Amino acid sequence: MDVEVTRLPGIGTKQEFTTTAGRRIGVLTHRDGHRELLVSGREDPDACTASVGLTDAEGQALGTLLGAPNLVAQLQDQQREVEGITTAQFPVGAGSPYDGRTLGDTAMRTRTSTSIVAVVRDHVVSPSPGPDFTFRAGDLVVVVGTGDGLGQAAAILEGG
Repeated sequence: MDVEVTRLPGIGTKQEFTTTAGRRIGVLTHRDGHRELLVSGREDPDACTASVGLTDAEGQALGTLLGAPNLVAQLQDQQREVEGITTAQFPVGAGSPYDGRTLGDTAMRTRTSTSIVAVVRDHVVSPSPGPDFTFRAGDLVVVVGTGDGLGQAAAILEGG
């Protein structure tokens, strides 16, 4: 799918694409950083019929709603291409010894040969979190590795 990027002098940048139904969907990012979701009319794809202002949190939530399932699906598609590699999601429970501790504290890659590729928190995806990323109860951790490694990763997140 092609995304058109249009610089709007004095305003900001508009990024949009055309749906198969002929409507244009886009995001206008103003120079001051605030964003608007734009939807065109069916009859005139250049005419904006709806504009919704989004706070940063709302933009992140919308991105997660649209992107998080896609991220997991892409990882699952990629794992099918590599035999023996699996993607799994594990919650960080309230009783986890890693609630409030960093990814580096888990030594996950060293201990299990798995990789934490994303963490979903409050509907916001943090892709490729670094060792200083701090887990919180309720996080959903996306891990890639072998079946044995994933079992070990789940045990670490649950019990240390």
